[in-house]
This record gives sequence, C-alpha cells and structure tokens, in this order.
Amino acid sequence: MAVVSWKEICLLTGLVVGCYWNSLFCGFVFDDVSAILDNKDLRPTTPLKNLFLNDFWGTPMSEVTGVVGRAELLSSIFLLAAFLAYTKSKGADHSIVWTPIISTVFLVAVATLCKEQGITVIGICCIYEVFVAQGFTLPMLIDTLLQVLRGKDGFPYAVLQTLLKLIVLIISTLLLVIVRVQVIQSQLPVFTRFDNPAAVSSTPTRQLTFNYLLPVNAWLLLNPSELCCDWTMGTIPLVESLLDPRNLATVVFYAMLSLLAYHSLWYGHSSSKIVMMALSLIVLPFIPASNLLFPVGFVVAERVLYVPSMGFCVLVAHGFKLLSQRGGLKKTSWLLMGVLLTTHAVKTFNRNWDWESEYMLFTSALKVNRNNAKLWNNVGHALENQNSYERALRYFLQATRVQPDDIGAHMNVGRTYKNLNKSREAEDAYLIAKSLMPQIIPGKKYATRVAPNHLNVYINLANLIRANDSRLEEADQLYRQAISMRPDFKQAYISRGELLLKMNKPSEAKDAYLRALELDHTNADLWYNLAIVNIEMKDPSEALRNFNRALDLNPRHKLALFNSALLMQESGEAKFRPEANRRFLTYVKEEPDDANGYFNLGMLAMDANKNEEAERWMREAIRLQPGFRSALFNLALLYSQSQRELDALPVLEELLRYHPEHVKGLILKGDILMNHRKDTRGAKACFERILNMDPSNVQALDYACFVELLFDCFVITLIFCSSKGFLYNETIFFISSIVCENTKKRPELKWLKKEIPHVVSITFTQCLQNFRPS
Repeated sequence: MAVVSWKEICLLTGLVVGCYWNSLFCGFVFDDVSAILDNKDLRPTTPLKNLFLNDFWGTPMSEVTGVVGRAELLSSIFLLAAFLAYTKSKGADHSIVWTPIISTVFLVAVATLCKEQGITVIGICCIYEVFVAQGFTLPMLIDTLLQVLRGKDGFPYAVLQTLLKLIVLIISTLLLVIVRVQVIQSQLPVFTRFDNPAAVSSTPTRQLTFNYLLPVNAWLLLNPSELCCDWTMGTIPLVESLLDPRNLATVVFYAMLSLLAYHSLWYGHSSSKIVMMALSLIVLPFIPASNLLFPVGFVVAERVLYVPSMGFCVLVAHGFKLLSQRGGLKKTSWLLMGVLLTTHAVKTFNRNWDWESEYMLFTSALKVNRNNAKLWNNVGHALENQNSYERALRYFLQATRVQPDDIGAHMNVGRTYKNLNKSREAEDAYLIAKSLMPQIIPGKKYATRVAPNHLNVYINLANLIRANDSRLEEADQLYRQAISMRPDFKQAYISRGELLLKMNKPSEAKDAYLRALELDHTNADLWYNLAIVNIEMKDPSEALRNFNRALDLNPRHKLALFNSALLMQESGEAKFRPEANRRFLTYVKEEPDDANGYFNLGMLAMDANKNEEAERWMREAIRLQPGFRSALFNLALLYSQSQRELDALPVLEELLRYHPEHVKGLILKGDILMNHRKDTRGAKACFERILNMDPSNVQALDYACFVELLFDCFVITLIFCSSKGFLYNETIFFISSIVCENTKKRPELKWLKKEIPHVVSITFTQCLQNFRPS
C-alpha cells in the first residue's frame, strides 16, 4: 500500500484551504435555513432518539421525506471509512479478520443515518472483495461458478471465505433496509411534477428523460462550468421522442461506460482493478439518486455527485499517471494537470462567493437557467426577507409566467400583495392558486396527491379574509377544506382554533387544539394556545396546567412565562407569588426591553408589601416606556399608601401629561391636594375636569361637593374670624350648621357629618394662610 508523505498531505491541505477559505465569510443559505437554523433536532431540549426518527431537516421520516435527506459530505466520510476498514479484513495468511468487518458494518450504519446512499458502500466492498482482494476477473468468476454447479470441484477455500464475508455484508444490508422501511412506514416519498416533471410523465418520456439525465450528470463531472443550486421544475426539458437529438448523448454515455466496464472486468491487471474501483465509486453511490429505481425529488442535484466525483478523480489521476509514464509526455502531462488544477481552483474560489447570501446564490443560478420558476421564487424570497416587497413581487410574478400552474408562485404573489397592503390583489392571487388545487371529493384522502406546502393556500386565504368580521364563516370553511384534504395538517387545526376563539366558540377551539396536540404533543406553542382557550372558558386552574406543560417543553417560552405568571398574580393567592416572581424574572431576562415584565414584578412586590422593591420595578418600567399609564398610576398609588403623598404628585403630573383624561389619576391628585396640600382650588379643578368628561361620576361629584363645602366654610369662617377674632367654638358651630344644611338638601351627603373635624382642620389651615390676628 502506498504511503502518503507529509509533503503531499500539506500540499493537499493547502490546496483545499486555498480554494475554500472564502466560504467562511458566507452565511446560511438555501437548505441551511431549514436544516440548521430552523431544525428542532439541533436544540438541546430535543430527545436524542429523535435523531433516528427524523430526517436531516428534523421532519419525521414517516411524513413529506426524500432520499436526499442527509448530509452528503458527512455520509461520504463514513462511506470512505467503512471501505477503508473493509480493506483490512484480509489477514496476511489470507484468513478473515473480523474486527474490520464489524467496524465496516457499524460505519455503514452511520453513513446511512447521515444519508441513505451511504448503504451503497456495501456494494463497493463486495466488488473489492471479489475482483481486487480475491483477484477474480469476470470470466474467471463465471468459470468457477460453472465448475461448482457442475459438481466438478468443491468450493475452493478462497471462494468460501469470499462467500462468508459477502453473506455478512448482505445480511447487514438487509437489516438496515428493514429498519429504514419500518421508520418510513413502508411508504415511498411523495413528490410532485414541480419537483421532478419526468417522474409523472408517461412512457417513453419518463424513461428517455431519466436516461438522458445520466450523461447530464457525467458532463457536470467532466465540465463543471455552469453550476446551479436547483435543477428542479423546467430546468431540463423532457425528452419526449426517440428522435430527440439528446438521445445521442445517452447512447454515447452508455457506450463509454460499457467500454470501461469491459476493460475492468475482463482483464486482471492492476490498471483494470483501479478502473473497476473508480467505476464502483461513480456508479453505485449514484444509483439511489438516478431516478432509475424509483423517482426522487429533483431532476439533477450536484450534491449527489460528491462520492461519484471521488471515483471520477481516481479515473483522472489514473489517466494522468498512464500519460506521464509514456516517453516524452511527462512534462506535457504535468502541464495539463497544473492547468486543470489552477482553473478548477479559481472556479471553486469564485463559486464560493455565490453562496455568500441567498440573493447572490439564486441570481447566479438564474444566469444558468431562466426556465426554473423555483429560482425566480427563491430570488423573490431573498428580497422578501430584506423587506424589499416591490422588487420581490416582480420576481414572483415572473415565476408565474415561467410556470403558470405553479401553485407556490401564486401563493408568493398573494403574500407579497398582502405585505404591500393590497388585500384585493392578494385575495385574487390566492384564489388563482386555490383554483389549481385538486377538486375536493368527500371522503377522499389527498395526502399522496397534494404537496403539504400547497395546502397553505387555504390557510393564507383564510387568514386574509378573516380580518373582515363578516367573513369569519367563510374563513372557517377554508380551514375545514384543508383538513378534509389532509387530516393530519397540523397548521390548519392551529389556525382554525385561533379563528374559533375570535368567533367566541372556545369549546370548538379547544377541540381543534386538542386534535393538533394529537399530531404533535411536544409543541409548546399548542399547549400555550390551549391554555389561552382555558382562560376564555373561565378555567384558570386548567389554563395554568397547560401553561406549565408548555414550559416543561420549552422553559424559555416567553408568552407562557408571562401569562402563567400573570395568571398566578391575578389569583391573589400568596402561595403563587414566589413562582410568579421567578417566572417574571425569567421573562425579563428573555425580554429585557419589555416594560410589562418590570411592571408586573412591581405589582407582585406591592401585593407582598415590598414597597422599595415595587418602586424600583415601577421606575424601570417607566424608564423603558415613558408615559406607561398603569405603571405611573400604581407608582403614585404606592407613594400615597406609604404616606409619601407629596412624592406622588410629580408622578401624577407626568401621568396626566400623557393621559389628561385619566379619571383615577385626577381623583388621587385632587385628594392629595385637598387633604395634604390643603389646596382646595387645585382639588376643585381636578374634580371639575372629571365632571366635564363624565357628569355622572359619583366619586367626583362627592369630592366636588366636599370642596364646595370647604370653600363656603372657609369664606364664612374668614368673615367671622376677621370681625370677632378667633373664636373656636363659634367657628365649629357655624361649620356644623353649614354641613347640616347641605345634608338636608342632599341626603346622599350624610357622610359629611363625620367629616366636621376634618373640615374644621382644613378651614383653619386656610384661614391661617390668609389672616393674621392683631
């Protein structure tokens, strides 16, 4: 076995780093968003078992899953590791070494978990065992088998060894296939004609197109000059006739492949073995994605050429070696290799910049292919994410022109019109998308005919029209249509539950959320929504239990934290205060700029008579949200209840500056002015302002009468005292007379009799400020 020197390792590493270092500056684009950023399986709270039940995107493999659901690069690493392990399964004495075989089986399983095509390394190992390790050629293998079948000879020892190893590999492969089939519940993935138009075409179009795709992929390996991130939809026109000139490329491809296969299988020298292993790396890993055995969710996908490109590179390197060994061609071959490496390195480096952002990626793809509506849609999505809705709309509209029956494109148009506040145009676009959907037949299940994302047209249209209260029933009908087409459509139940709450049908809303929870009981948002329904149904204890379930699934669920703490606080039970306080504190850590969290912490502190803490939280809420109505009033109330009435006045002034019609604030201010500042005029102005807004306000009327009484008492007392000096008993007599006269006229003011000492105190205070006896 050839030993790789450190110089070669450093040279290869430097070449790879030089080609790809600029990719470090690129963001998450295209499938990265779904596979990484939005993938629930990558969150620390997700159970480890989900990694074996869900695909690369975090979606259960029993659902919308394709054969391209795993990471090609990761799968390739384990595929190569499995193959290298297997090459060590033959001992120096030609005996079987079982440890590498066991390692191979384990690595094959890991490669398959990464991506389904990883299982094809079993076939590569089989070819290696028969034609390389045991040294058979195809004629030798056929001859040996014929001799055994004729009974001329028993099984040679080498053949028995080979059979034993192959049986172990084949059994392990079958077990992996059985597990895979069990996980997807024996269902093949469902794709639409938008993903792979040839898959739903008739004979011979389907066969001609799928076979033509083989030379297309081969050309991408040979000349990767026009690369495209998405080859679905109308990227490659269908081959509909035997007279189509593209069939010539198919014939040439099969001819070249046959020649290489013949060369590698019929001759036993080292060159043929290298070609054979190169072909096995090219062909076998590509078969699952070739559309030849079963349809896949794309027309062409460059990513599935990762492992085949290894075999292709082996062929190129082998050809270079043969060329350089010929006399006089060594320098020429090195020159050609240098040019090849340089041009491809520059091409790779420049291609990396296309992956800097989604906008650059999809616009670069449009330079290669303008007949793919998905690319126009994706550029529109990139612009939509930048809130550039007018520009996005132009691309979405172009997608509808390229593919008029693309439901998703019309949905994108509708959504963009909605973002532009053009509801009429949005509804028209959604109605076009809806008209392209299959007609509903009662009792018919459409899961195999309708792409789940297309069902969102019913959701989007219903969400649009339910803004009009007169069309709520129409919106509900759309949700029910979506459910009838796919009974496991979770989002339809969620949206319908929200609508039913708006329609004041909490019992039906509860049923909708419970059905959604049957489909996804680990969804914290659903438990939260169910808790909101419980609140509407006046069932706070059940609401709190469901809030807690949401928090068990997601301890940082902000809405569940806030509303559950608020529910505890509003219960008035002291036993809930510590937990409510903890949840509000967690909430403000998650949302440090939300004044509501600090305000409710302040209210909890007020309930617990922790005045200093309450003041601190209220001040923070007001700092974050100047003019915060409830925080300002409750801070003033806190000061008033803490015998700090004069500190409350500036807070009330600020409250009334932002909210001049705040009745409770005016009453509290008037009370403080009257009872603590002895400012009857200021108090009277507060109460009169309330009566101007609401003449029937009883509390303001009582206070206004009290102020008028004080004013009458003050005038009479002032006159009496100025003429006769301060005679306390006479003053009390006159004030008592005034109070009695007022209560006779207005019986509802009987409470004033109890206030005579208070009236006397205020009256004398006012007199002392205006009169000094000689």
